[in-house]
Amino acid sequence: MVTANSQEDYQNFRSDSLTINLSILLAKPTGISNYAINIIPYLKSLEPTLLTAQNFPDFNCYGIPNNLTPADGIKGHLRRIFWTQFHLPKICKQLKSRLLFSPLSEAPLYTDSRFVVMCHDLIPLRFPKGLSPLTIYWRNYVPQVLKQAQQIICNSQSTADDIINFYHIPASKITPILLGYDREHFRPCPEKWREDEGYFLYLGRHEPYKNLQRLMSAFAALPNRGKYELWLAGPVDGRYTPVLQTQVAELGITEQVRFLNYVSYDQLPHIIHGAIALVFPSLWEGFGFPVLEAMACGTPVITSNLSSLPEVAGDAAILINPYNIAEITQAMEMIAEDRELRSHLSIKSINRANQFSWEKTALATVEVLSRYL
Repeated sequence: MVTANSQEDYQNFRSDSLTINLSILLAKPTGISNYAINIIPYLKSLEPTLLTAQNFPDFNCYGIPNNLTPADGIKGHLRRIFWTQFHLPKICKQLKSRLLFSPLSEAPLYTDSRFVVMCHDLIPLRFPKGLSPLTIYWRNYVPQVLKQAQQIICNSQSTADDIINFYHIPASKITPILLGYDREHFRPCPEKWREDEGYFLYLGRHEPYKNLQRLMSAFAALPNRGKYELWLAGPVDGRYTPVLQTQVAELGITEQVRFLNYVSYDQLPHIIHGAIALVFPSLWEGFGFPVLEAMACGTPVITSNLSSLPEVAGDAAILINPYNIAEITQAMEMIAEDRELRSHLSIKSINRANQFSWEKTALATVEVLSRYL
């Protein structure tokens, strides 16, 4: 690995066609970082230079500050945007880069830099939070980046439609590429055919657009509810979790609802395998990793008929209207009481998940990037 840490070091690099901006990369990858980490190995054929604070053996790497990520809170975001606008163009010029690829919707504006970016979702615009800095960022900065990009990659046709509808960007500039998952980690359990452990599972954060209040109400209305539990695996959030806990108490289901807080990556397959079904009634998703990971494990899925979720689930899940509490309840009752249906969905889920891989995602990305090199 070659690493440059100063302007004087750049002459050690050969002129590379592609530069990849990994300033967002977290030490413990989640979300965007997870996407970037998984596709980078397959981009080696393009001989890129990685702008990174981490080590990537067998790649040319140009060292950048390690305090530009969400791990440093709002200061990290602000530092990254400043670095992107004022330092990144200089680096690209030093490296004589023909194209910059960014795994999120950030790039230097009003320069001669040519770039391709990845847009994961526009949820902050669909569910804005007043004068939140995120809302300002998505209404002012992101559209300018997308309009100046040579091409926009996104993770679903649903996200592509949002880019067109919110930002009025032509479809010809957008390439939807579905994502992949860790096939070694999330896979069918040989014991899956045993009796399930009596709980429904939700994976994810507790933000309002995740629709957990309707999920609580749907679970409370479940016939024979005493036979089941509802487990919520995801970090407790001081802004939203107390509201859910109050609702649980008011519904009289405190003894049947378990807030598991953050569940480690190693433990995720275990709790997925044991569930009757994953219930993921989100009002909107750019992609929906929990759905794909549950299907890969052979666990039946109940999810929304909105946004990207039907693109991920196909016909291998029960799709519900997430605004209709009775419909969520009916789906949960049907899947809990019908073991044959669970077995049928389990087989279909595994077959569906097999259509996704990080290799397919990355090779499609290589095809897009190659057009502009």
